[in-house]
Amino acid sequence: MSRIHLSKAEARILEQYWRLGTCSVREILDSLPEEERVAYTTVQTLVYRLEQKGALRRVRKIGNAQLFEPAIDQREFRSGLVRDLLELFGGSPQLLVSNLLETGTITLKDLKALQEALPPKATRRHRRKGHP
Repeated sequence: MSRIHLSKAEARILEQYWRLGTCSVREILDSLPEEERVAYTTVQTLVYRLEQKGALRRVRKIGNAQLFEPAIDQREFRSGLVRDLLELFGGSPQLLVSNLLETGTITLKDLKALQEALPPKATRRHRRKGHP
């Protein structure tokens, strides 16, 4: 399946649908934090774009309100974003992590916490021979 490319605003609306499930444009608008609130018609346009791109599907109509639900899996979508990000670094996780460290986006403490959160088998599998 080819990855759906979304704008930041579209991705934000889709995140709300994953969080809330089946709901209307008004419910999505009302669920946004006050500082992210935009016009109803803006959210409606984003929802219709997401439907056209195959990220949302219309499930039913109640009165004048159309109800939509996510049509793509959150984990698959995020995995595609990570793959795209890795491609920007030539497919090198080391270059990506190095950049995150250099920019202060993550710290060595964060990396250590991530390593400790891995199951014991996973940490052993990724270590090179001859290294503890």
